[in-house]
Amino acid sequence: MGFFANLLINSQLDKFNAFIWNTNKNSFDPIINIKTINLDLIIGIERQKKTLLKNTENFALGNFTNNALLWGSRGNGKSTLIKSIFIELSKNYKNLKLIQLNKNDIFDIESIYKKISKYSEKRFIIFIDDLSFEKIDNEYKIIKSTLDGSIQNQPTNIILYVTSNRRHLMPRDMIDNERSSAIHTDESVDEKISLSDRFGLWIGFHNLDQSVYLDIIKNYCNHYKISYNQDIEKRSIQWSVQRGNRTGRTAWQFIIQLAAEKNLRIDF
Repeated sequence: MGFFANLLINSQLDKFNAFIWNTNKNSFDPIINIKTINLDLIIGIERQKKTLLKNTENFALGNFTNNALLWGSRGNGKSTLIKSIFIELSKNYKNLKLIQLNKNDIFDIESIYKKISKYSEKRFIIFIDDLSFEKIDNEYKIIKSTLDGSIQNQPTNIILYVTSNRRHLMPRDMIDNERSSAIHTDESVDEKISLSDRFGLWIGFHNLDQSVYLDIIKNYCNHYKISYNQDIEKRSIQWSVQRGNRTGRTAWQFIIQLAAEKNLRIDF
């Protein structure tokens, strides 16, 4: 990397704290405004929040910390939690930076390492959202080799936070089929799940029960000065039934609809 390229990156890192990797330009595009919600508004996942918050703060302090795999049901706050924790901690830890890497650009991760590992005074979270593999094919093997090898050679000022709907980054039936058909079952299955094992933290997110879902609605109403009553409770339950799930995302979408009806402004 040339002198002027280094100068540009260093200038960006001082001016901004969040970026998205641009594979076409082989560079980082600053994110001016990260769309997320206040960390205090994220409830119902207290254990997950406490675990990731502590891990991230330790990382910002310069301590040796684990890569994290946030897995589980859609819409229950995996990506939001990562972004909200980053926003909260970056207020006090100016050395903390976030780089979002599209899962389709994961082959660039070694290039990213080379660009930022030299800035040892800064701490980088590389965030890969919704990573999973539908089948074992050449692309899967290449991506697995790329990410697996990168985790092993990871610079100490970089941490990986990955979200997935699957605990082992692949469908359960792929592992079950391997167990039933492989000659050397244990070795074959171990190879399939070895990538997820590289993450020291596995943080699971599961479906919400109705009481937790309603607690989230109440918390949003309180924050946005919306009077919570039996009608809102009934409508919020109907809203979740119509969508076939009770998740944090469903609750947030209901609040947006409710605020629109009341002509209230919802700020991120």
